[in-house]
Amino acid sequence: MSIYVTKPFLPPKDEFLKKVSDIFDTGILTNQGPNVLELEEKMRKYLSVDNFHYVTNGTIALQLALKALNISEGEVITTPFSYVATVSSILWERCTPVFVDIEPDNFTIDVTKIEAAITSKTKAIMPVHVFGYACDVEAIESIAVKHGLKVIYDAAHAFGAKYKGKALCSYGDISTLSFHATKLFHTIEGGE
Repeated sequence: MSIYVTKPFLPPKDEFLKKVSDIFDTGILTNQGPNVLELEEKMRKYLSVDNFHYVTNGTIALQLALKALNISEGEVITTPFSYVATVSSILWERCTPVFVDIEPDNFTIDVTKIEAAITSKTKAIMPVHVFGYACDVEAIESIAVKHGLKVIYDAAHAFGAKYKGKALCSYGDISTLSFHATKLFHTIEGGE
């Protein structure tokens, strides 16, 4: 028996083709079309967040988060245990990634090592929730407040996950998702 960890769950083919047919009938494939607006509204409610904007992919979501918070040409603390998008988004914004090791039991950033990595050039912390495990958001946000840093969570592995009953996507200055076909919830491709 083979178990494919990256094989996506797909809806019944007839339901999918009906939706594709409806999309073709409207002639609107992107740019705030009715399907995108419907998805955004449903995601706001499901994730208990005030803002939700669908973008091309998770990499762009991280990059836009950095831009939205005016983070460029500084240091961003993150983990090396993540998909390349986490670091590449930092580099695209002309920032320097500063790596902090991970917790051995859940693979999330080790909060006890974050403060030692902070310098006068540090602008933000970009922790990654891994395999549905939440980073220690309370400790991270406390450190960020203490040092005047922004927090951008890469929540690509944490769709729908909660911390103390609150959606993980509601923590930090910005949280991002990925809807790539290998993620828990996917739209074949895309990000938030």
